[in-house]
Amino acid sequence: MPLWAWLSLIGLVPALVAIDLLSCRAPDGGTPSLRRAAIWSVVWFALGLAFTGAIALELGSKAGGEYLSGYLLERSLSLDNIFVFALIFAAFAVPERSQGRVLLFGIVGALVLRGIFIAVGAALLSLAGWVLYVFGVLLIVSAIRILRDTGEGHEVHPERGRTARLVARVVPSTTHFHDDRLFVRETVGGRVVRLATPLFTVFLVIAVTDLVFALDSIPAIYAITDEPYLVFAANAFAVLGMRSLYFTLAGLMSRFRYLSHGLAVVLIVIGAKMLLDWAWHPPTWLTLVTIVVIVGVSILYSLWTTRGGQAEPRPAEGASAVG
Repeated sequence: MPLWAWLSLIGLVPALVAIDLLSCRAPDGGTPSLRRAAIWSVVWFALGLAFTGAIALELGSKAGGEYLSGYLLERSLSLDNIFVFALIFAAFAVPERSQGRVLLFGIVGALVLRGIFIAVGAALLSLAGWVLYVFGVLLIVSAIRILRDTGEGHEVHPERGRTARLVARVVPSTTHFHDDRLFVRETVGGRVVRLATPLFTVFLVIAVTDLVFALDSIPAIYAITDEPYLVFAANAFAVLGMRSLYFTLAGLMSRFRYLSHGLAVVLIVIGAKMLLDWAWHPPTWLTLVTIVVIVGVSILYSLWTTRGGQAEPRPAEGASAVG
């Protein structure tokens, strides 16, 4: 890729992130309305699709198809990020007005971590072709883990995870939220001490979640294209609009019951594609159709099986923190 293309993309992404953050705010700085969030979700999705045209004009239809397949794959996987974020917010009873700041951290953290893993992945693939097969195994193992964790009757409790337990043991903390503050000063036993709020723990849990998702998503897209520019562009545009999409889907989380199963199947297919790279190179359009069909069927089946059901409410403003 020419240097100007990289510089243009690297300069464009921060500007778009700033627009994303400003657009997904209510006039009073609080949670955006459902209508506003939905409109901006569509805008960002359309922008990500439109970038396919720019890629195709500059690099050809093959590169455009690879970007589109990678974008739809990463966009689908980002839905799982959103659902896990919602689970974390519910587990820690994060007030709605504080969720926007945590999501900001999630977006920036996802971009940074994915950029690092894209560079590392490109370096590894250039040094040894067998790394592709390692990526394939990692994806299949990840898919099995997702299927196990989303099994019937299985419940996930982020507040009981290692990160939360470590914070509780090591960092002096308070159980009360203080707006968007991570640390507060309180008087304990006649002394003024600095305490971490529950939002600090949530920040760390989100950071670990970003790391895990980066480990899953970057190997997956390298099965579609080995061009780092396309990989980074697809990831950047997939992450854009995550806040808007979260506030759009926050009240419908319980209805997407089988989406994780669909995403696990996608990872298995992509992992198998990597492992069979020595003998089979399916066309880009087949990968694209496979991703769309699997994710689409899992969403439609989820909506069908939960029709008439009630969506889970958001945690009440000012609810007490877990643990």
